[in-house]
Amino acid sequence: MAALLSYWLRQPLQLLTLVLGLALATALWSGVQAINAEARASYARAAAVLGQDQRDSLVPTVTGGGVDLTDFVRLRRAGWRVAPVIEGELPPDIGRLSVLGVDYLSLPPPDATAGEAQGVIPGEEAAPTYERAFAAPETLATLAPTARAALPPLAPSDMLPPGLLLTDISVAQRLLGRPGAIDRLIVLEPPAVWAPPLETLAPGLRRVAAGSALDGAQTGGVGRLADSFHLNLTAFGLLAFAVGLFIVHGAIGLAMEQRRGVFRTLRALGVPLATLIAALLVELLALALVAGLLGVAMGYGVAATLLPDVSATLEGLYGARIAGGLSFRPVWWLGGLAVALLGTLIAAAGALAQVVRLPVLAPARPRAWAMASRGGHRVQALAGLGLLAGAAATARWGAGVLAPLAGDQPGRLLAGFSLLAMLLLGAALLLPTLLGAGLSLGHRLTRWLAPGPLREWFWADTRQQLPGLSLALMALLLALAANIGVGTMVSSFRQTFTAYLDQRLAAELYVTARSDAEARAIAGWLAGRADAVLPLWRAEGRVATPAGPRAATIYGITDHATYRRNWPVLTALPDAWDRVADGTGAMVNEQLWRQDGIGPGDALNIGGAPLAVVGVYSDFGNLEGQVLISPPPLRARYPGAEGRRLVVRAPADAVAGLTARLRQRFALPPAALIDQAALKARSLRIFEQTFTVTAALNALTLSVAAFAIFTSLLTLSQMRLPQLAPVWAMGLTRRKLAMLELGRSVLLAVATFLLALPLGLLLAWVLLAVVNVAAFGWRLPMQLFPADWAILLALAVVAALLAAAIPVRRLARTPPTTFLQVFAHER
Repeated sequence: MAALLSYWLRQPLQLLTLVLGLALATALWSGVQAINAEARASYARAAAVLGQDQRDSLVPTVTGGGVDLTDFVRLRRAGWRVAPVIEGELPPDIGRLSVLGVDYLSLPPPDATAGEAQGVIPGEEAAPTYERAFAAPETLATLAPTARAALPPLAPSDMLPPGLLLTDISVAQRLLGRPGAIDRLIVLEPPAVWAPPLETLAPGLRRVAAGSALDGAQTGGVGRLADSFHLNLTAFGLLAFAVGLFIVHGAIGLAMEQRRGVFRTLRALGVPLATLIAALLVELLALALVAGLLGVAMGYGVAATLLPDVSATLEGLYGARIAGGLSFRPVWWLGGLAVALLGTLIAAAGALAQVVRLPVLAPARPRAWAMASRGGHRVQALAGLGLLAGAAATARWGAGVLAPLAGDQPGRLLAGFSLLAMLLLGAALLLPTLLGAGLSLGHRLTRWLAPGPLREWFWADTRQQLPGLSLALMALLLALAANIGVGTMVSSFRQTFTAYLDQRLAAELYVTARSDAEARAIAGWLAGRADAVLPLWRAEGRVATPAGPRAATIYGITDHATYRRNWPVLTALPDAWDRVADGTGAMVNEQLWRQDGIGPGDALNIGGAPLAVVGVYSDFGNLEGQVLISPPPLRARYPGAEGRRLVVRAPADAVAGLTARLRQRFALPPAALIDQAALKARSLRIFEQTFTVTAALNALTLSVAAFAIFTSLLTLSQMRLPQLAPVWAMGLTRRKLAMLELGRSVLLAVATFLLALPLGLLLAWVLLAVVNVAAFGWRLPMQLFPADWAILLALAVVAALLAAAIPVRRLARTPPTTFLQVFAHER
C-alpha cells in the first residue's frame, strides 16, 4: 500500500483531478436527488394531510358542481362515516395559498390539542379553535401583514405542507367565496354493515381508492406532469454523472499505465496478483469515499441553489408546492456515496482487468499497455454499433413491447428514455473510431494537397494521442449533444408556445364572475361597451375512449370569428367550426388525439350521448382531456355546468378603462379580471422559469466535460516527452510545439462538435416526438437554430483552449535538459 500510495504523493495534481472529477460527478447526481427527495417529501406531507393518503374519497361522477349537501346528510344518517372537504386557491392579492376546508366535528385539526404547545400567533390566542386556520411555520413566515388581515386567526402546524391553509369548512367556504360548496367526501371508516350501498344513496358519487387518481390528478396535487419533471431531472443527473465518470475512468487508466513499472517490481518481488488487486481496490475505494463525501457536500450546495427555481416551477406550472428549504436527508447523501463507490468500481474495471491479464514482465515494455488496450477498441466500436441498432429497434417496437409490462404511459416513457440512453452511449463508444477515420482522411488529404514532414507528423501524432484523449472527448460529445438536443427542444418550445399564446389568447380581456347570475349581469353591462362578449361554459365529466372512460373538461364556446380565425387547430374536417356551432360536432385537444386515438370522424360519448369529433387543437401545458362543443348541448348534457367566465373583445387601448369600471361597478377582485398582456407575460415567465434548472444543468455538464479535457491533457503532457523530444531535437522550437498542441486541442474539439451536432438533433427529435408525447400527450414541431449552434461551437473551442492552456504553458517552459534526458531514459 505504501508503494502504491507513494505515486499519488509524487503526482498531487493528478490526484486532485481524480478526486475532483468524481466529486463533480457525485455533486450533480446527489444535487438532483436532493431536489427530488425534498419534493417527494413535500408531496408525501400534502398527501398525508388528515390521513388522506390512507382514506378513500367520494367524488362526483360526471358533473363539476361538487357534492350536494343532501347527499352528505343522507350518507351520514345511513351509516356512512364521511367528512366533507372543500379545496381551492386564494386570490393572488392575499397570497398564493391553497385552502383545505374540513368539518372539524368529523376531522379534528392536526394540532387541536397541541396548538398551545406549538404556540399560536400573538394576538390570536382568544380565537376558538374552529375559527383558526393552520399552516406550516414556513408558510406563516412568508405572509405579508395585509394577507394576515384578510385571513382568520392563524396557528402553526408542522404536519402541513408548505403553501396550504387548513381550516374549518365554513371558514374555507367564506374565504373561497363558495358558500355551502363541498368538493368531495373523505371516507373515515368502512360503512356500517347495514348501510345501503353508495349507488342507492348517492348515485351521483363514485368511490376513489386511497392514493389513486382523482379525475386524473394524483392525491396531493402533483400529477404526471410533475412526475415527468422529476424524471427529466433524474435523467440529467445520470448524464452529468456519466460525463464525470469519463474523467475518473481516464484518470485511473492513466495512473495504472504510469505505474506499470511499480506493478512489475512488486510482482517480480513475489507479491501475489490477488494481493496487488486487493490493494488497488482498497486504494480506489478510499479515494472514492473521500471524493463521495466532497461530492455530497457540493451537491448540497447545487441543490440549495437550484431548489428555489424548481419550487417556483412546480408551483407555477404544475400546481405542486414544495418547501423552500433543503433538508439533509439520508436517502440522497447515502445514495450519493453509494453511487460514487459504484461509479469508481465501474470506471476502474477495465484498468484492473488489464493488470490481471498482463504477464509479470509485460508492463516493463513501453507499448505493453497500448497493445493490451488495442483489442478493447474494436470491442468498443462493435458495442457502439450494437447500441445504435438497439436504439433503432426501440424506436420501432420498444413502446409496444414495454407497454404491456409497465403500463401504457410508463412503458412509452421507459422506451423513450431507453432510446435516449442507447443513442448517447452508442455514439460515445463509436466516437474514437469515427475520429480516427477522420484523422486518417485528414492525413491523406494533407499528403496529397500540401505534403510536408511537419504536417504529416502532426496528423500521425494526433492519431497517437487519440486513445489517451478519447474518454475526455466522449464526455465532451455527450455534453455538447445534450446542450444541442435540450437547447433545440427548449427553443422550439419557446417559439411554438409564444405563437400558441397569440392564438389561444386572442381576446383582450377575460372575466370570471362569482356566479352565473353575476356573469349574466356583467355580460349585459358590457353589451354596449365592448365589441363582443362571449360566454364560456365549463363542466367536468368523463368521456368514453377506446381505452375506457377518461376524465375531461368540456367547454361550451360561443360561435365567433375569434375562435375560427385564431384557434390553433392541428387537423379538422372542412366544415368543423360550422358543425361545432350547430351542436352536431365537437373538437378535442391533442391529448385525447395522441393518447387515446380519438380523431376527426370518430364518435365521442359525451354526457351519455355520442357526438362526432370534427377537429383536434393543440393544448400545450395541459395533461388532461378537453372537449369544445356548443353551449346548448353542453347545458343539456351537464345541467350543473357553470357559466361564470366571459371572453371579451374590445379595442386594446380601452381595456384598462374597461377593467377599472368593471371592478368598480361589480366589486370584482383583481384575480377576476385578467387582460391578455398580463396573462401572456405570466405564462411566458412561468415558461422561462421552468427551464432555468435545465439551463443550469446544461452549463454544469459542459463544465464537467471541459474539466475532463483538462485532466486528460494535463496528464498526457507528462507522458508525451518521448514523442516530442525527437522533434525538438530536430529543430522545432518549444513555442512551435506549444502552438501545435493548442491547435490539436481545437481541432479535436471542432471534430467532436461536428459529430455531436447530428447526435444532438436526433436527441431533440426523440425528446419532442417520443418522450414529450409519452409524458404529456402533446407534440412540438422541431425547429432548427443555427445561431445557437455557432455559440455552442465557440464555447467548445473556448473550453478546449482553456483546458489546454496549462499543459501548453508547461510545455513551452520545459527546460532543454528535460528533453535531453529522454534520450537516456529506458523509453
